[in-house]
Formats: sequence, C-alpha cells, structure tokens
Amino acid sequence: MSTILIEGERLRLRRAEMNDFNFIFKIQYAPENLKFIVPKDEKFQIEAIESDGSEKMNIIVEEIETQKPVGYFFVQIDEFEIEFMHIVINKKGVGYGREGLQLLLKWSFEVKKFHRAWLDCKDYNQVALNLYESLGFVREGLIRETLLTNGVYENLVVLGILDREFFAMQKK
Repeated sequence: MSTILIEGERLRLRRAEMNDFNFIFKIQYAPENLKFIVPKDEKFQIEAIESDGSEKMNIIVEEIETQKPVGYFFVQIDEFEIEFMHIVINKKGVGYGREGLQLLLKWSFEVKKFHRAWLDCKDYNQVALNLYESLGFVREGLIRETLLTNGVYENLVVLGILDREFFAMQKK
C-alpha cells in the first residue's frame, strides 16, 4: 500500500512505488515534457523510489476519483529546505499543475515544517514561471548558460518561497 502524503479536492500526492517506475520514466521523456526538464536515468529513478525519503523522493500526483497517476514530482530534501527538481504533469490544461503544486507546498510547510522551498526553471518556460510566481515563488536569480541541450546553452531561473511567505498567502 502506497504512503499518501496529502490529499486535496481532486488530487492526492503519494510516495512512488516500483510499479510507478514505467509511468515516471515515460512521462519524463515525453516530448512535451522533455524540453523543460533534465531527465534522470533508470538507476537514479529506481534509487529515488527505493529511498527512505529522507533525502530524495519521487512523488506521484494521482486523481483521487480514478486513482490514476497524472504526474510526478521529484524532490530533494535538506535539513531546512526542499528542492522541487521535477514538476511533470501529464494531464495538462485542467489545473492539475496548480493543484498539485499547492498540495506539495502545503505538505512541505504545514506537514514537514520546511523553512524554504525552491526550484529552477528554464527561462523560456513562461507558463511554468507564471504558475510558480502566482503561487508565491520569488525570482532569486538567473544561472546563465548552465545547461547544454542539443548544442544550445540554456539559462535557469531560480525561484524560492519561504515558510512565512507561504503562510501569508494562505491568509489571503
């Protein structure tokens, strides 16, 4: 039985299990997702699934009603902060990215009591940048030409949100 981390209106977040491996691997390499992430290899994904979750974790975003996965998050955990490394939603256009991220933030700050959450995003992924900023993330910096993808150097925007900023947004 999988470990449910948190539930929302339509979605739940749960720890990934080995039977989720094919789903994770498939959607990270889907052309519509691949251009926005740096995929992790098979060994890395298996280690993340089999880990105890104290340092890294694959999280499945699942519809409550159908119990079908619609995306996944990969997070790296430090003592006081959490990094959202992969944010991949397979079922697009229905608000699952927003709802899933809201649940991940709620779990991070209300359940796990992290001080800070952060992520990086390719600078041309305007849809994602708009979503992150609408959820309270603040641009903290730009890492110039840090990724080489198909012979082209790409920039990453670093965004973060502090616990007090998250809780202030919840009061609105």
